[in-house]
Amino acid sequence: MKGNDKPEQRRTNAGLCANCAHSRNIESARGSLFVLCQLSSSDPRFPKYPHLPVFSCDGHAELSNS
Repeated sequence: MKGNDKPEQRRTNAGLCANCAHSRNIESARGSLFVLCQLSSSDPRFPKYPHLPVFSCDGHAELSNS
């Protein structure tokens, strides 16, 4: 993902991670954007920075709209 992409494009590029409760967007000092999988800290099955887009994930949890 590139920092100059529109927010809608970044969500599309991330696949399931775009609306997952376990993902967190990380921006580097140079402006690059990465998606961190917080499940990786407790479960080795999940990569810290998954290859995007993610189309299938056993840990995916939809963000709630509340």
